[in-house]
Amino acid sequence: MNVVGAARLFGYNALWRTMGWYSAGRALLDALNSPDEDLRTLAGMFLTQSGKKAEPLLEEALAKRQNLPLVLTILGDLGNPKYEPELRRFSHDLDPLVATAARSALRVLRAHSSIL
Repeated sequence: MNVVGAARLFGYNALWRTMGWYSAGRALLDALNSPDEDLRTLAGMFLTQSGKKAEPLLEEALAKRQNLPLVLTILGDLGNPKYEPELRRFSHDLDPLVATAARSALRVLRAHSSIL
């Protein structure tokens, strides 16, 4: 693991969660594209833990088709049913990684709704 990169993500997360700094949240979103799997995972966990606060960033990433498999997975993990139409649309994407991630996110979203 890239310790310096991880420390940077922890710092971004702190700024994002406590101060609401958009640029720090954006840095977490950008880290989903890191070549380091550990940093991608850490950024995804931080965005998921941010809950609703991360939704505008994730919606922006959807519109730009940035890091779609991870963004779709995070949206499913957030459990907000308003994303079901988008997830359904992406479940038929021509990119098999995107389609698979969207179908998995739909299953997670349904699991969230059955718990509530």
